[in-house]
Amino acid sequence: MLLETLSSVILGLALAWTATRRLPHRLPARTLVLSTGVAGALLGAFLTHGALDSGNLPAALFGAAVLSVASLSLLLRPAGRIRGRSATA
Repeated sequence: MLLETLSSVILGLALAWTATRRLPHRLPARTLVLSTGVAGALLGAFLTHGALDSGNLPAALFGAAVLSVASLSLLLRPAGRIRGRSATA
């Protein structure tokens, strides 16, 4: 369980750091992104561990990666400018 937790934290940090390096203009503050990545990874590992029981580290890391990426995707802002008026106005 401890190995799953530490691996999930490292995986969440790595995914969040990669997101901040590749998309800095579309993400909020770095501390928020890093904490969201770690929290998502821990929650994903916890859910996977609960569903599949202990002893399955690759599955727990896969669940951690999926939920971490999903959490980070919620922080993304639109790339372009949003127009104030619609075409029909």
